[in-house]
Amino acid sequence: MSEITVAYRYAKSLIDLAEERNALEAIKDDMAFFVQTVKANSQLQAVLRNPIVSHDKKTKILQAIFTGKVNPNTDAFFKIMVDKSRGEILYPTAQEFLNQYNLKKEVVKATVVSAAPLSEANKQQIISEVKSLGGKEVQLLAKVDASLIGGFILTVGDRQIDTSVSTSLQKMRKEFAQKVIQ
Repeated sequence: MSEITVAYRYAKSLIDLAEERNALEAIKDDMAFFVQTVKANSQLQAVLRNPIVSHDKKTKILQAIFTGKVNPNTDAFFKIMVDKSRGEILYPTAQEFLNQYNLKKEVVKATVVSAAPLSEANKQQIISEVKSLGGKEVQLLAKVDASLIGGFILTVGDRQIDTSVSTSLQKMRKEFAQKVIQ
């Protein structure tokens, strides 16, 4: 079974447990905190993935980092995962938990890359446009890439809207090159 499939199943079970115990929001925050911590510390990811590191040592490391900062249900989940030799999929499971949470709560993630920083009014306009596509809440990540020259690239799920000047220039170059060849 693939790692993604296993992570999906564990994440689904954790969501069900969280809802049953009325701790969905707390555990969602814990999973976001866990993902952020692992992204910032590649050594933690390496330890969790390493089969040579004992279960006890992994559990102690996780407890040292997260106990008191996360919900007791999350602590118990970490311990169960490590005890079942699933420490290597804790990170993908946490990511999948966040994905399933977003689907359940109809949260849409959108990324906009622009040539210059966007004003709050521009961000709000993009959020309202994305909301019209579907979803109750939009999480907008705004990035700046001066190489776009002007315009923006908006990505929502598997959709992408590219109004950047650099892409327009590339298209024009391609069209001119094709006309010269013919």
